[in-house]
Amino acid sequence: MTDTGLELGPRALDSSVGEFVKEKGDYYSAEFSKIQGATGFAWSWNPMAAVFGPLWGAYRGLWGFFWTFLVLELFALVQLGRGLWADLGASSLARVEKLTANIEARRQKAAEALAAGDEATAASSTKVADNLEKAVAKAQVAADAAAADAFAILLVGIALFILVKVVEGFYANVAYEKQYLRWRTDENTPSGLNTTSAGLGALLLLGIWPLTLYRFTVSKPLDIITEFPVKKEFFTPTANWMEGGFDWLANQFGGVFKGVTTSIKWVLDGLEVILVDTPWPVVMLVIFVMAWRLAGPRVAVFSAAALAYLAFFGLWEVSMVTVALLGAAAFLCLIFGIPLGIWFGKSQRAYNAALPILDFMQTMPAFVYLIPIIAFFGTGKPPGVLATIIFAMPPVIRLTALGMRQVPAGTKEAAVAFGCTKWQLLRDVEIPLAMPSIMTGINQTILMCLSMVVIASLIGAGGLGANILEALQYAAKGQGMLAGLAILFCAMVIDRIIQGSYRRSENK
Repeated sequence: MTDTGLELGPRALDSSVGEFVKEKGDYYSAEFSKIQGATGFAWSWNPMAAVFGPLWGAYRGLWGFFWTFLVLELFALVQLGRGLWADLGASSLARVEKLTANIEARRQKAAEALAAGDEATAASSTKVADNLEKAVAKAQVAADAAAADAFAILLVGIALFILVKVVEGFYANVAYEKQYLRWRTDENTPSGLNTTSAGLGALLLLGIWPLTLYRFTVSKPLDIITEFPVKKEFFTPTANWMEGGFDWLANQFGGVFKGVTTSIKWVLDGLEVILVDTPWPVVMLVIFVMAWRLAGPRVAVFSAAALAYLAFFGLWEVSMVTVALLGAAAFLCLIFGIPLGIWFGKSQRAYNAALPILDFMQTMPAFVYLIPIIAFFGTGKPPGVLATIIFAMPPVIRLTALGMRQVPAGTKEAAVAFGCTKWQLLRDVEIPLAMPSIMTGINQTILMCLSMVVIASLIGAGGLGANILEALQYAAKGQGMLAGLAILFCAMVIDRIIQGSYRRSENK
């Protein structure tokens, strides 16, 4: 079954559709023919879908249709329920009652003070009561306006519900025809009538609709509906247990953590000697010449303009510190990330095992990385680099693995047939063909390292991130923008040189 419905004759189409739908084959055969023959929108109406909506989708195995229209119908029904039953002005009326009681108390206090001859207290209480009466009037107006809106909300709900039903009727056969075409190429696609799916759809509908309608139409729903019954009973003991675990690890493996910090510090110190301690004209000239030789004159001119920006605004030294941080983090990401990506690209089992870790590294909020980093490695530049590595390494691993998997199997088989060893295959065939994807991963890793510069300054990494952090603390908008542009230019220079070098080597 590899052909489409347009390639079948009328009788063959009728037979195929009948086998797919099980019931009402003639109706669906005619509607599918109409849809397949239409050049624009096909005016095909399904009354059963319009009446039963999501349940029809579940009965026919169209779960995308089911979820889409379950949500849309629920939204319309919520508006209907709010217009019919919800007490929209309840909060304002409750405020009116509370303020009225307060006014009476203030008036009573004023009368008692006046009877006691305390005119100052009486005048003060009377003034507060007068102000509260103004607030009551405003709250009453808000309550009346909310009550008046109920009819408008009801009309909107009716209109939305009718519109959803019309869309269901017109879209149902279009969606079902698409499923029919998928079934023609894959017989595992749901077909016919499935009472189990319909029952599951009904249970889902009964579980979702009543609770949601109750929540939005009752002025004071039960707490168990609006709040999870468990508060923080498990939070504090779990947090204490985790804190004890961090302390135990820090004590037991302090030597390992110190060795990692020392290794990163060596890399950072070497880069800072080259970029910070070396005279600035030498550094600027070397970067300009390197950009010219590796990436061409346009990148060299851009690099020179970026470096001039750093120098003229007094950001040279702090920018070189940032480049050292960025360079150390990116260098370590590539040193470990590219080999891991090659391994994962060649071993699906290894990639599947590492995938949860990569997801954790890439999706965990950046500030959260700082907590274990501080616990194990302290503060300063090396811990900042470590936090950046954790955040920025996944892209180069993922894209390197993707590039390795995209190397054509025929090309690899041909290379092996000509006598390539595994090392030659990797060096001369797989890595060159995967290089576009690897370079994209390098680009993304550099940008991710850039995004962590400011966050790493929170634990004492310094550099331009500290300038931006100070600007945020004191709302120094100009200082923050100048430092932000400096970070941008530093990253762009590094990326342009690397990417330009690759493009020039490809064009040779």
